[in-house]
Amino acid sequence: MANPPPAPLLSVRHVGLCYRYQKSVFARHKSRIMALHDVTFDLFEGEKLGIIGRNGSGKSTLMKILAKIFEPDGGAVVYSRPLHVQLLSLGVGFEGSLSGRENAVLNGMLLGKSRRHMLSRLDKIKDFSELGEFFDLPVATYSTGMGARLGFAVAMETEPDVLLIDEILGVGDARFAAKSQAALQEKFGGKHTVILISHDAATIKKMCTRAVWIESGRTVMEGDVGTVADAYTKAVQADDVRAVHELRAD
Repeated sequence: MANPPPAPLLSVRHVGLCYRYQKSVFARHKSRIMALHDVTFDLFEGEKLGIIGRNGSGKSTLMKILAKIFEPDGGAVVYSRPLHVQLLSLGVGFEGSLSGRENAVLNGMLLGKSRRHMLSRLDKIKDFSELGEFFDLPVATYSTGMGARLGFAVAMETEPDVLLIDEILGVGDARFAAKSQAALQEKFGGKHTVILISHDAATIKKMCTRAVWIESGRTVMEGDVGTVADAYTKAVQADDVRAVHELRAD
């Protein structure tokens, strides 16, 4: 008798989110932008899932929902059990007035790690980030690249249940980027559960085993990474050709 298929670690079901903003202080009503309309997919334990889509398709908004930074306006994210989910992005979740050291401890504790656990990892975090004396200075004094280094170093030491990577493979200079990619390759090669978002089909095909294509806030396709990435690439190329023809017509 065949074994039943594994249950998803988390399920995204018809998720939507609307941003509301006021155009000016004199406006009587708030304007609305639908960042996500209808996104559905499953994530399985140990999987390396790629979320692919063009800029503005809603990928980053989706990551913030999965990291529980935003609550969806519609649909739901169903977790099989309490999960520690960490978004690896450019300084997301850091408090500018606190030092890199303090942020590292706080970030880990927010993910459910003990203070003792994070204190025992501080030397490794400092060494990996290569921040030197800046590790004990406020994060508000950091450049974008320095904040990304700290975020990357913390993520490598907190071991979340699900690691969300928001197009950060090229962080820092060439040498640090190579070190970061080597560390990520270890995550992708092991039993860790990882979601990588990118607009680059080649990156998704190289790093992931399955993919979800999101377009204009909706799920277009989910399945084998090669099939999804190739379909996405053809669509992007077709739009590029169409844009060239339109320019020539003008």
